[in-house]
Amino acid sequence: MKKEILGYFIKAVLAGIMIAIGGTIYLSLDNKVVGSFLFAIGLFIIVTRKYNLYTGKVGYIFDNKPKYLIEVLVTIFGNFVGTFLVGFVLRFTRIYTLISTKAYALCDIKLNDSIVSIIILSFFCGMLMYLAVDGYNNGMDHFKRYASVFLAVMVFILCGFEHSIANMYYFSVANYFSAKTFGYLGLMILGNGLGGVFIPLSIKLKDYLEK
Repeated sequence: MKKEILGYFIKAVLAGIMIAIGGTIYLSLDNKVVGSFLFAIGLFIIVTRKYNLYTGKVGYIFDNKPKYLIEVLVTIFGNFVGTFLVGFVLRFTRIYTLISTKAYALCDIKLNDSIVSIIILSFFCGMLMYLAVDGYNNGMDHFKRYASVFLAVMVFILCGFEHSIANMYYFSVANYFSAKTFGYLGLMILGNGLGGVFIPLSIKLKDYLEK
């Protein structure tokens, strides 16, 4: 079991690093459409290499045995470690001033939002991330699989929905940590989780009612 948990953690750290790289691309560009498209490279690498991303795994909680919850919890921690590492090391690079200024502005907006708004925006992001990952896993051809990943990511970013793991990176690169930061991250994790299970649970309910 210890080896399994270590495996979950390593794959989660790698996923956090990929999301952080996507976030760095987004912060480096002024064009939001292009930035959101390129941000999706993070999720694309995660799904193709089968790394562990919280928003990609939480939607399958009710399809797995209870021990799957351990994998999800380890994934959250590993994702944070991965995003934090990238945010930290970039402080020693020439691009830091540019991306940290933009990240700080984003973080300021998020932490001055209401709790209800954060949960709602996180919910819809979680729903889109489930559709992205499930679309990739079950797509009938390469175009549909890849399109589900890139379009879902672009939509959640351009809509201003809240992705808990991406926000871990923004808070890290901006060095914007406080008790409120972790409280809001908790709300985002909750909202992403609720959104992630919404569609699969709705399908289960539909199938049950049709029996």
